[in-house]
Amino acid sequence: MESEKKVSKGMLWTSYILQGIVVLMFLMGAINNLMQTEMAVEGAVSMGYPEGAVLYLGIILLLATLLYAIPKTMFVGAILLTAWLGGAVATHIIHGDPMSNILFPVIFGVVVWASILLRSTQLRALL
Repeated sequence: MESEKKVSKGMLWTSYILQGIVVLMFLMGAINNLMQTEMAVEGAVSMGYPEGAVLYLGIILLLATLLYAIPKTMFVGAILLTAWLGGAVATHIIHGDPMSNILFPVIFGVVVWASILLRSTQLRALL
Protein backbone atom coordinates (compact mmCIF):
# COMPACT_ATOMS: atom_id res chain seq x y z
CA MET A 1 0.00 0.00 0.00
CA GLU A 2 1.42 3.34 -0.98
CA SER A 3 -0.22 5.05 2.00
CA GLU A 4 1.77 2.84 4.40
CA LYS A 5 4.93 4.82 3.58
CA LYS A 6 3.40 7.91 5.23
CA VAL A 7 2.40 6.10 8.43
CA SER A 8 4.77 5.99 11.39
CA LYS A 9 6.22 2.63 12.35
CA GLY A 10 4.50 2.82 15.73
CA MET A 11 1.08 3.36 14.20
CA LEU A 12 1.71 0.65 11.63
CA TRP A 13 2.74 -1.92 14.25
CA THR A 14 -0.14 -0.96 16.52
CA SER A 15 -2.51 -1.51 13.60
CA TYR A 16 -1.00 -4.93 12.86
CA ILE A 17 -1.25 -5.97 16.52
CA LEU A 18 -4.90 -4.88 16.74
CA GLN A 19 -5.69 -6.64 13.48
CA GLY A 20 -3.92 -9.77 14.71
CA ILE A 21 -5.98 -9.82 17.90
CA VAL A 22 -9.21 -9.42 15.91
CA VAL A 23 -8.22 -12.14 13.45
CA LEU A 24 -7.29 -14.58 16.24
CA MET A 25 -10.55 -14.00 18.10
CA PHE A 26 -12.72 -14.41 15.01
CA LEU A 27 -10.74 -17.45 13.82
CA MET A 28 -11.33 -19.13 17.17
CA GLY A 29 -15.06 -18.50 16.82
CA ALA A 30 -15.11 -19.68 13.22
CA ILE A 31 -13.19 -22.87 14.03
CA ASN A 32 -15.51 -23.63 16.97
CA ASN A 33 -18.48 -23.25 14.64
CA LEU A 34 -16.88 -25.27 11.83
CA MET A 35 -16.04 -28.07 14.25
CA GLN A 36 -19.52 -27.68 15.74
CA THR A 37 -18.16 -27.87 19.25
CA GLU A 38 -20.62 -28.33 22.08
CA MET A 39 -19.97 -24.76 23.23
CA ALA A 40 -20.67 -23.31 19.76
CA VAL A 41 -23.83 -25.33 19.19
CA GLU A 42 -25.24 -24.71 22.67
CA GLY A 43 -24.43 -21.01 22.44
CA ALA A 44 -26.10 -20.63 19.04
CA VAL A 45 -29.16 -22.63 20.02
CA SER A 46 -29.55 -20.68 23.28
CA MET A 47 -29.61 -17.49 21.20
CA GLY A 48 -32.33 -18.86 18.95
CA TYR A 49 -30.31 -20.08 16.00
CA PRO A 50 -31.05 -23.56 14.65
CA GLU A 51 -28.39 -26.17 15.32
CA GLY A 52 -27.98 -26.73 11.57
CA ALA A 53 -26.96 -23.09 11.07
CA VAL A 54 -23.79 -23.37 13.16
CA LEU A 55 -21.69 -24.77 10.30
CA TYR A 56 -22.87 -22.06 7.90
CA LEU A 57 -22.21 -19.36 10.47
CA GLY A 58 -18.68 -20.73 10.82
CA ILE A 59 -18.13 -20.61 7.06
CA ILE A 60 -19.37 -17.02 6.84
CA LEU A 61 -17.23 -15.93 9.79
CA LEU A 62 -14.15 -17.69 8.41
CA LEU A 63 -14.52 -16.06 4.98
CA ALA A 64 -15.09 -12.60 6.46
CA THR A 65 -12.08 -13.01 8.76
CA LEU A 66 -9.80 -14.17 5.94
CA LEU A 67 -10.89 -11.24 3.79
CA TYR A 68 -10.09 -8.89 6.69
CA ALA A 69 -6.67 -10.50 7.19
CA ILE A 70 -5.62 -9.98 3.54
CA PRO A 71 -4.45 -6.40 2.88
CA LYS A 72 -6.09 -6.08 -0.56
CA THR A 73 -9.49 -7.23 0.75
CA MET A 74 -9.22 -5.77 4.25
CA PHE A 75 -12.00 -3.19 3.73
CA VAL A 76 -14.47 -5.77 2.42
CA GLY A 77 -13.62 -8.06 5.34
CA ALA A 78 -14.06 -5.20 7.80
CA ILE A 79 -17.50 -4.41 6.37
CA LEU A 80 -18.53 -8.07 6.65
CA LEU A 81 -17.18 -8.35 10.21
CA THR A 82 -19.01 -5.15 11.12
CA ALA A 83 -22.22 -6.72 9.82
CA TRP A 84 -21.47 -9.87 11.84
CA LEU A 85 -20.97 -7.79 14.97
CA GLY A 86 -24.18 -5.87 14.28
CA GLY A 87 -25.99 -9.20 14.23
CA ALA A 88 -24.40 -10.06 17.56
CA VAL A 89 -25.58 -6.77 19.06
CA ALA A 90 -29.10 -7.32 17.74
CA THR A 91 -29.19 -10.88 19.07
CA HIS A 92 -28.09 -9.76 22.54
CA ILE A 93 -30.64 -6.94 22.58
CA ILE A 94 -33.46 -9.27 21.51
CA HIS A 95 -32.55 -11.64 24.35
CA GLY A 96 -32.41 -8.85 26.92
CA ASP A 97 -28.79 -9.57 27.75
CA PRO A 98 -26.82 -7.26 30.05
CA MET A 99 -25.20 -4.16 28.62
CA SER A 100 -21.73 -5.76 28.87
CA ASN A 101 -22.78 -8.41 26.34
CA ILE A 102 -24.06 -5.69 24.04
CA LEU A 103 -21.01 -3.44 24.35
CA PHE A 104 -18.40 -6.14 23.66
CA PRO A 105 -19.25 -6.52 19.94
CA VAL A 106 -19.49 -2.73 19.60
CA ILE A 107 -16.02 -2.29 21.08
CA PHE A 108 -14.71 -5.10 18.90
CA GLY A 109 -16.12 -3.32 15.83
CA VAL A 110 -14.31 -0.14 16.84
CA VAL A 111 -11.06 -2.12 17.09
CA VAL A 112 -11.67 -3.62 13.60
CA TRP A 113 -11.86 -0.13 12.10
CA ALA A 114 -9.18 1.40 14.35
CA SER A 115 -6.67 -1.13 13.01
CA ILE A 116 -7.43 0.08 9.48
CA LEU A 117 -7.61 3.75 10.40
CA LEU A 118 -4.13 3.63 11.96
CA ARG A 119 -2.50 2.51 8.73
CA SER A 120 -4.69 4.12 6.07
CA THR A 121 -3.95 7.78 5.42
CA GLN A 122 -6.70 7.71 2.78
CA LEU A 123 -9.32 6.64 5.32
CA ARG A 124 -8.08 9.23 7.83
CA ALA A 125 -8.32 11.91 5.13
CA LEU A 126 -11.86 10.77 4.31
CA LEU A 127 -12.90 11.14 7.94
